[in-house]
This record gives sequence, structure tokens and C-alpha cells, in this order.
Amino acid sequence: MSRRPNILLLFTDQQRADTIGALGNPVIQTPALDSLVREGTSFTSAYTPSPVCVAARCSLILSQWPHQTGCTANNPMPQERTSLMELLADAGYQTHGTGKMHFSPDSRKLWGFESRDYSEECMLQDDFGAFLRDRGYDHIVDPQGVRSEYYYLPQPSQLPARLHNTTWVADRSLDFLLRRDTSRPFFLWTSFIKPHPPFEVPVPWNRLYKPTQMPMPFVPEGYQGLLTYWNRLQNRYKWRDRGMDLQLLRTMRAAYYACISFVDYSIGRILSYLREANELDNTLVIFTSDHGEMLGDYGSYGKRTMLDPAARIPLLVRYPERFEPDVQRRTAVSLVDVLPTCLQAAGLNVPDTAVGEDLAAVAASQSRREEVISQYSDGRTALYSLVSREWKYIHSAADNREWLYARPEGRECRDLSVELPEVTRERRLRLLRRFDEDGYEEPLAGNEWRVYPPTDVPQDPEEGLLYQEGADVRGMFPEGYAPVDGPAWRPRGL
Repeated sequence: MSRRPNILLLFTDQQRADTIGALGNPVIQTPALDSLVREGTSFTSAYTPSPVCVAARCSLILSQWPHQTGCTANNPMPQERTSLMELLADAGYQTHGTGKMHFSPDSRKLWGFESRDYSEECMLQDDFGAFLRDRGYDHIVDPQGVRSEYYYLPQPSQLPARLHNTTWVADRSLDFLLRRDTSRPFFLWTSFIKPHPPFEVPVPWNRLYKPTQMPMPFVPEGYQGLLTYWNRLQNRYKWRDRGMDLQLLRTMRAAYYACISFVDYSIGRILSYLREANELDNTLVIFTSDHGEMLGDYGSYGKRTMLDPAARIPLLVRYPERFEPDVQRRTAVSLVDVLPTCLQAAGLNVPDTAVGEDLAAVAASQSRREEVISQYSDGRTALYSLVSREWKYIHSAADNREWLYARPEGRECRDLSVELPEVTRERRLRLLRRFDEDGYEEPLAGNEWRVYPPTDVPQDPEEGLLYQEGADVRGMFPEGYAPVDGPAWRPRGL
């Protein structure tokens, strides 16, 4: 056994699973991620435990499903649990986090990090905001792009590449690696905000792809019948429910790909440093994301859905001692598996509260788990899914409906819930039984789903739109000019 490995967790926000060149995307340029595919194991059926930022990250650091953490949306995380970082710090690891963590309700809570470089979306009073002010960029009030009505409009960055948040996250990670205590192994969580919208990227990366190169969205016949309330609601408040402009959509996709390639370049800088320092082979490298992005597929945008573009995530692992190179595994896995993978690689015991599996055991076909769970519940209504190697089962409480997809068919275009009632029933009861065994009563009504009041998007196409989220700029206008007050003005935090 070699010395205890370092651990590098490379994390993006809202990155689809199908955005890695070496895993079959013929357009995107991802040489750094391609190297992890060649030199490590790719889990091609990785799913988020919850298709939103906070809940997904909570399940990652605690290795519990959302129904166990109580964090089932972008709501506060449980504060008295022991995180992955705390377990590693107690074992002697030097723990550092840089970039977006999205810890709620206290974004600055350390959660076991010895040190952090803070950077969150829509926050000007963090370390990245101070970095910009120190360099004379205090006039930038939307450093990650303008949101709300501009949310899905591709945007050139207001910052040069050298000062962009993507560069800053990589720079701060490299700074930690240069100054770290070499007498201890490190755990470094490098967390990028992109490609989370707005799709904002600096020169020259904004010219990397031509919109005409971009694949058209996947919009199968009868796709409306595959959508839930949350698809319809997101399309509304993300300003995307008034028709599909394919030219704009291809431009949007080009900007999304450019964000990913810029992140890939920054990841490559970190991997190159470790390689040159002869540390790469003794570092467990995990690359993944919190959830995906619909990006026009099924006529939809955003996350908060169990369809693959939003629910399936990239997951690559490189550590020669435990993972074979250039191997792909199709077993269903989840972000809850990150904690046990890190602890087992470090020779540490996995707590009994963890529900995840060591990905090395999964890759070696030694896991007995048959499926993974995903959930989104906002207190009013809920979405659930159960994913196995063969099937994906989805239940939407707002629609009082369920769907069944045969995963070997590839893209989800055919609901089999009526055609295969026995399989659907078996999948439903399996998930309900799991909730019942865990004491999670919220969705249950005996052996069936609890029926919620019917919910749908308002008929008025103007209702529910978000306007001008972000920094309040009222004081920047000259005399005689001011933004309109009333329901159209939504300053940050509302």
C-alpha cells in the first residue's frame, strides 16, 4: 500500500453528462477531461441525488439521500451532521475548498475545511468580489453574467479571461497546492460556477464554437407528454415558454460548450501541475457535477426534472492504484458515492450513516446496490425517481402521474408506464418501500403516493417571470431615471 493519497474533487455546476469529447460528443473540445477518461474509469450512468445545487451538494458531503438529509431543494442543509471534509480533517488531511460551495443557510460555514476561497453566484462581498475591486473592476455588478430576463441569452463576459471566475478558481487552487503543508495529504475541492447560466464566457473562448456546429435539441414526437409541472414552470420563469428560436438555441449551446471548454482548460492547468510535481498518480481525482441542464431538449430549460439531460451527470475517477484506465461502467451511481470512495481510498472507515458505495467496488462489480434515488421537493409538491441498470421510474406529485423508461433504449422518448403496468408497479412499490423503511412519511399514503393538490403554471404568460435579479443598481442611475417599482422589480434575495 502506498502512502495515503491526496484527493482532488473537481466540480462543475449544471454540466450535462454528454459534454465530454472522449465519451462520444463529436463537437465539444475537452482535452483535460478526455485525459481523465483515458487514464481512469468513467461512470456513464451517474445520476444526481437531486437536480438542484444545494440538495445535490448536501447529499455529496453527507452520503445520504435527500429524504434522509432533509435538504430536498435549495433549502437549508442540516447543520449537525458530519461531512466528508470533517472526516478527512480528523484523519489528518489538509482540507481546502475554492469556488462555489452553495452551503445553505450559511455560505461561509467551513464544514470541515481548514481554509476556503469564497465565491458564490450573485455575491459581490466574497473573496472573488474583493479580488475584482482590488483590480479596479468595482463597476461589475454581475461578474457571472446578467440573470433573470437575460438568463438564457448568451453573453460575452464583462471580464477578461485572466480575471474571470473560472480562471480565479483554478488560480486559487494552484496557490493552495503551492503553499500546502507537504507533510500531510490534501483534500482539495475545486468548484467552478460554470457552465451554470448565464452562459457568459470571456474572449477568446466566446468564439470557440460556431452556432451552426451545434446539435439541434432532442425534441421527440409527443414530448409534451413527458414533461412535468416543473418543466413547464421553469420554462416560464426562465423566459423560455413563448416559442423555440432554433438559431438562438444553437447560439446558446455554443456559449454553453464554450463555458465547459474554458473550465476544461482550467482543470488542465491543475492536472498539469500535479503531473509535473509527480503527485498525480498518488492523487485520487474525481470529476463530477451537481446536475445537468435541459438546454432545449424536450423544449425545456434548467434542471428540476428527472429526464436525463438534467438528472444524469458526468463522473470520472482517476487513481491508478484502485481504478483501471480507459474503462467505462454503466452501473447506476450517484454523488452519494463520493464520500465512501474518498474514505476507502484513504484507508478510513465509512460511517454507518453513509448510503453510498465505494466506486472502486462498483467498477469491480462488487456492489450489491441495484438502483439510485433522486428527489426534488420544495414543500408544496415533489418529484421522485428510481434508476437501475434497466429502468427509470419517475413520479411527479404535482401531476399525480408516473413514467417508466427502459434505459437500454437510450434517449427517453417512450413512456412505458401504461404498456408495462407490472414493471411500473414493482418500481413504484420498491421506491415507496424504501421511503417507508427509512421513516420518510411525507410522500406516503399507505402503499401509494400521497395525492397533493393539483398544481400548474398560471395561464397568464406574463405571470411568474423574474426580472433583474442580482445587485440592486438603483443608486447608479442619474437624476431623473430609476427602474420601475412594483412586481417587475425583484432585487437580489427575493
